[in-house]
Amino acid sequence: MRSLALLLCLFAGPSLAAAQVTVPSNTLMRLPVASSSLQLERLEVADQATLMIPATVTELHIGELLMGRDARIGIAPSDQPLRLVVEDADIGPGAWISAKGAAGTYTRPATPGREIKLKLHKLTFESLTLDVRGGQGRPGYAGLDGAHGQPGGCTWGQASAGHDGQDGTDGHEGAAGGSVVLEVPHHVEVERMQVLLDGGAGGAAGSAGRPGRGGAAKGCLLYGVEGAADGKPGQAGREGAAGRSGAMQVFRF
Repeated sequence: MRSLALLLCLFAGPSLAAAQVTVPSNTLMRLPVASSSLQLERLEVADQATLMIPATVTELHIGELLMGRDARIGIAPSDQPLRLVVEDADIGPGAWISAKGAAGTYTRPATPGREIKLKLHKLTFESLTLDVRGGQGRPGYAGLDGAHGQPGGCTWGQASAGHDGQDGTDGHEGAAGGSVVLEVPHHVEVERMQVLLDGGAGGAAGSAGRPGRGGAAKGCLLYGVEGAADGKPGQAGREGAAGRSGAMQVFRF
């Protein structure tokens, strides 16, 4: 389990203009900033380290960006696009910049991938993945199980049938993939980048409710009523549809 390091040395305001941030190997660090605009002189995300950027940040300017092997920059979901400008980037193999949407739950809907506007004035990289996929849709509710029937008597009364199980509800549609606007110099081989724009998978179908058991006959010596029939099972819901894909634009200078 990777260790968790909280970055507590940054403060919102002009003092961030000369900040230098290092995320050590195999650690997770979050920028706890209240300002929507942030400027860093140097940012290093070491091998297999992760830097988390809060949803409140909408503009980030980095003078020098170093990303090691399998390093990640995670960007929290938000309705506001993030403008990321890097003067000089040196990116190792397996690096990711991820702005995926969050999966839906029973209490909240899925969120789309965030819109990213990325400008790289100078770039050296072995591989780089930009991930703005949408979150998976909310799951459907499971159908309630049918109640069991009541048993009959020995000389009078009638056993009652089991109740039917309820149908499960359908899963919800996945959230849309985000969009990427990429500005790079003419010599950069954009084709070597992997850009993930897919909409989120549909929410899982709600399961069917189980049938209730019919009322049983009692063990009577001479007389007894017959047992009642079981209820019918409900129908499972349907899986939600996948969200629509995002889009990418590339501008060269």
